[in-house]
Formats: sequence, structure tokens, C-alpha cells
Amino acid sequence: MADLKTASAESTAARVKADIAADDLSAQVTALREDLSRLTDSVRALGQGAKSVVTDEASLMTERLRDKVREEPIMALAVTAGIAYVFGLMSRR
Repeated sequence: MADLKTASAESTAARVKADIAADDLSAQVTALREDLSRLTDSVRALGQGAKSVVTDEASLMTERLRDKVREEPIMALAVTAGIAYVFGLMSRR
């Protein structure tokens, strides 16, 4: 009978430890989800910032190219013809 009481007490203690471990694991999973959510928000903000910088730089380069073509249309035409010629040669192969 004493063995049964000891076994029952050990079983109850094991269940309590398992419940505590499960609660701890659940808390860790919740914390991990929150961290992942914050990380996702940070990456999204970083991506938006990079997109803004790239868009601004592309707009600036486009405007510079337009100005250059307006200033030197013959040179722009010659460069375009040269590039088209090179692509034509490459496409034959």
C-alpha cells in the first residue's frame, strides 16, 4: 500500500512538472511569435526605405539622361546605334 501511495505521489509530481513544462513551452512559443512579428515589421520598414531610395535614385538618373539627350541629341543617337549594332551582332550567334 505504501508503494502505491509513493507511486501515486511520483505520478502526480511528474504530471505537475509536465504541466509546468508545457506552460513554459507555450510561453516561449508566444514570445517567439511576438519576436517574429516585430522582426517582420522591421524588415518591411527596411524594404520600404530601400524602395524609396532606389525609386528616387532611378528618377534622378532618368532626369539626367533626358537632359543629356536634349543637350547632345547626335551623340545620344550614335550611342543608341552602337548599342543596337552590338546587340545585332550578338543575336546572330
